[in-house]
Amino acid sequence: MFWKILGYLRDKYYKIKVLDRYLLKQIIMMFLMGVFVFTTIIFASDTFITLIKQISQFGIPFKIAFIMILLNLPAVIVLSIPMGVLLSTVMVLNRLSLSSEITVMRSCGIGLNRIAKPIFIFSIIMALATFVINESVAPVMTKTSKDLALWSLGQKNIPDGKENFVFKELGSGSYLKRLFYVGKSYKKTLYNVTVLDNSENGTIQVLQAREGNTSPKGWVFDKGAIYTIDSKGQVLNTTLFDTSTIQFDIDAGNVDDDVASEMNFAKLSKYLKNTELSDKDRRSYTVQLYDKLALPLATIVFVLLGVPLAITPPRVRYNRGFLFTILIIFAFYVLRALSISMGDAGTIPAVLAAWIPDLTLTILGGFLYYRKVYTIS
Repeated sequence: MFWKILGYLRDKYYKIKVLDRYLLKQIIMMFLMGVFVFTTIIFASDTFITLIKQISQFGIPFKIAFIMILLNLPAVIVLSIPMGVLLSTVMVLNRLSLSSEITVMRSCGIGLNRIAKPIFIFSIIMALATFVINESVAPVMTKTSKDLALWSLGQKNIPDGKENFVFKELGSGSYLKRLFYVGKSYKKTLYNVTVLDNSENGTIQVLQAREGNTSPKGWVFDKGAIYTIDSKGQVLNTTLFDTSTIQFDIDAGNVDDDVASEMNFAKLSKYLKNTELSDKDRRSYTVQLYDKLALPLATIVFVLLGVPLAITPPRVRYNRGFLFTILIIFAFYVLRALSISMGDAGTIPAVLAAWIPDLTLTILGGFLYYRKVYTIS
């Protein structure tokens, strides 16, 4: 059975035109290098800094923090794939143009549309791959990373030597559920702990303890008091204790989280439909919802813009492909950051904010592609 499948794939491969195989071989090699380079850059500039913060601020062991970083790899690859496709497109076509191979192809009656065909097909496949990763793999990995972070925190991984640090738990709808303040941490023991518990409707509980630590059974506090306060600020009850073990049952998905990154398009749509949110949160999540579609499609948009820019005029004798790649990526992500910020602020509709970068580059790329295809000599 295996050899039959292998033979079928081999036959399909050899049915591909020689020109397509020639172009795709170079495109794929450059693409893999581009994804590796851009993934490394993103890791070094962003994710690695997150690793250091998690170790220093929350006392998460290096092994656990490193696993958390690897779990975030799919989310980084989603950003790297469009950039890798653009790099491979521009670099390969620019090199072929400089070596006059594009000119030879055109003299044989092979137009730019035919040359670009396998590249567009490859970009469509990569766009689908980006969408699948962003929908099925990245949300699960991101949620697992946050679960692992909280599990590590709950297993006595307390930031020794840290003073005056705070972390919070957010409930559904991004309201403040609990706020934890620790005056000092020394030898796995917390000193001067205050917990503001807003999980019960109509009342607020304030727990204060001289000492505390974490255990698999829960949070253990010594020598403290619990105050129950109503919505008018009146103290309803005061409970003193020598030792108290409390299971807060913190949901790692709600600790300073980004709900959209842990959901795919369908789940986030349902979340927006069934959850009461503030106007600001609803705008933000709506932008991120449609960005889950716009980002994969940027892979195709990059090719539409990259193909005409990669065809170098005869008078140019240097490879400017890498420069064009950096400029396009910079322009796209600056425009994306601006449009998302405007969408979050309500300056422009949230749906439009997600699609502005793709629409802008599509118009520009379509214009340049048309000119290059029908006016190139």
